[in-house]
Amino acid sequence: MKRLFAVAASFLALGASVPAMAGSGHGHGAMPMAEQHAQMSDGEIKKLDAGKGQVTIKHGPLHNLGMGAMTMTFRADGAMLKNHKPGDKVRFLAEDRDGKLTVTSMEAAQ
Repeated sequence: MKRLFAVAASFLALGASVPAMAGSGHGHGAMPMAEQHAQMSDGEIKKLDAGKGQVTIKHGPLHNLGMGAMTMTFRADGAMLKNHKPGDKVRFLAEDRDGKLTVTSMEAAQ
């Protein structure tokens, strides 16, 4: 029974570290799609500049980054931004990429 508890505790400790590693650019690749979707936050695009690769979003909490609701500017791939405009309601995932908050996934909110 003690061995089972020790194995379970080790498994839980390992599982708690996986999400942090998945978005850090280390490990075996990108965050799995289901996990990525579960980490997405709601927001409204306030301003964007596809040429500069920047988007300003008024958003709810960013749980994966431990941040509260606010309005802030993120880096983003210009091609991703071409399908959006100010005023659009979106679901997005932002990650810390080399010290810069970057939108890595964005879709229209439903």
